[in-house]
Amino acid sequence: MPDLVLLRHGRSEWNDLNLFTGWQDVDLSPAGEAESRVAGELLAAAPDLDLRVVHTSLLTRAIRTANIALYTAGRSWLPVRRSWRLNERHYGDLTGKDKKQTADEFGLEQVKIWRRSFDVAPPLLPLDDPRNNRFDPRYRDVAAELIPRSECLKDVVTRATPYLRDVMSEDLRSEGVKGGAVLVVAHGNSIRALRMVLENIGEDEIADIEIPTGIPYRLTLDHQLNVLAANYLGDAEAAARAAEAVARQAG
Repeated sequence: MPDLVLLRHGRSEWNDLNLFTGWQDVDLSPAGEAESRVAGELLAAAPDLDLRVVHTSLLTRAIRTANIALYTAGRSWLPVRRSWRLNERHYGDLTGKDKKQTADEFGLEQVKIWRRSFDVAPPLLPLDDPRNNRFDPRYRDVAAELIPRSECLKDVVTRATPYLRDVMSEDLRSEGVKGGAVLVVAHGNSIRALRMVLENIGEDEIADIEIPTGIPYRLTLDHQLNVLAANYLGDAEAAARAAEAVARQAG
């Protein structure tokens, strides 16, 4: 049976500043680098976990988390696939804004809707805004109409599902036959989208699921990719505390 491990990147420089990040490309903070090393230790210590292939987004914080974790786990040699479909959700015109200040300006309830509702996106990023990702060379092969100016979780599910169905599922089935596992290093909302599809989580329930940084989440699947078991590696209470810290970020 195949294993899928979902790992949210370690804390980034903008996580430490409490800013909406989304598709903005920022690096890991020193705390995020430390989290990535701990993630690698957890991966190495997990019983019967034989990582065979890695998938990441195109954003530096996910790529560096994968690199550090795999080096720590002794698996730097693994083949890697990258896709924009695993990027964090796009926060539109909130990109770069302080979460607490945004809550003070618009109210906690509105910010919660923007952050956690299934189908309400933040305000659109203007077309000529320098934060617009159509100017970024890493997306030059992505059709212009697919590059978002803002996204809700529903949009992330829509773009991530084809990658899960057409690319990740092939690796899961082929590596699962060999007893291997697939690692995905991505972001809070892209991981939330994958879990929503794989675990059949409802639109209302998904709003309350927080994804902690730097703690691997292991799913054991059958060959039809139904989830048989799922748990965080390491200390479950530590994972719960980390998830609660994510929930408090908007104040």
